[in-house]
Amino acid sequence: MDSGDLEQAKAGIWSGYVYSKPEQLGLPYQDVEIPVANGVAPAWRFDPPAGAAAPGTWAVHIHGMGGKRAGTLRGIPVARRLGLTSLVVSFRNDGDAPPSYDGRYNLGQGEWHDVEAGINYAISNGAERIVLFGWSLGAAIALQTAALSQSSSRIAGMVLDAPVFDWRTTLAANAKAAGLPRPLVHLGFTILRSKGLRWVTGLAEPICLDSLDWLARATELNKPVLVLHGEKDETTPFEASKKAASLRPDLVRLVEFESEGHSLEWNVDPEKWERSVEEWFYGLPLAGSSPEPAGAQS
Repeated sequence: MDSGDLEQAKAGIWSGYVYSKPEQLGLPYQDVEIPVANGVAPAWRFDPPAGAAAPGTWAVHIHGMGGKRAGTLRGIPVARRLGLTSLVVSFRNDGDAPPSYDGRYNLGQGEWHDVEAGINYAISNGAERIVLFGWSLGAAIALQTAALSQSSSRIAGMVLDAPVFDWRTTLAANAKAAGLPRPLVHLGFTILRSKGLRWVTGLAEPICLDSLDWLARATELNKPVLVLHGEKDETTPFEASKKAASLRPDLVRLVEFESEGHSLEWNVDPEKWERSVEEWFYGLPLAGSSPEPAGAQS
């Protein structure tokens, strides 16, 4: 249980979060503040031990939709073993960072600006290279950041857990699971894209689904990507990750998990998850030393 009175609760959800607070990791960290468009966004910073293997390389961890920063804490121990400084960021409308003017999720279209602010903080504090760790919506945000950030050249690669490569695929799968008829789904896409129908969605700007479609834009990918995804994920379809890997085998490495549910890959097999991250990271041009085995002491 995360909060509230379990005995009095009338409803709840299962969460994949293993740590609800950074202190539960037992690792030193500090609270930091990132200047963003509408104020200041809180973040957690985890510095690696002295003599880190990858000095100057930072990991920026981005959580998913409806979640909090704590959801990404599962990725901190392996990042620390790799010698990375980790920055766990918040972004607009997640309840921690300042809200946007419309108070609506933008599916990565606007949130990436807050991640770029985190990257700017990292660079101002000595980061030379950045590895983005994105979970679900956070993966979609990472893809936008890598494409649009002024510091894109510093982004060495991305670790994407249960990623959204294409919102049409993801939204259609969720609508089908909810029993919504196909014409209604396509009407929803039209409304999201329409400037004149913003009064329906409450969005300040329409959503450009084409710009968020990284299956259609696969030829534009230019960063190494590690995808960690469960085959039975019904929220963010595994088939989209499989297609991304087939379209860009030169850049996208897909590691399949037998997990059921969404963003539970680490939970089902943390050793495989961390080993996959280590092997991928040590294949990047920036890394030259050998990894500690997965599960080693942090």
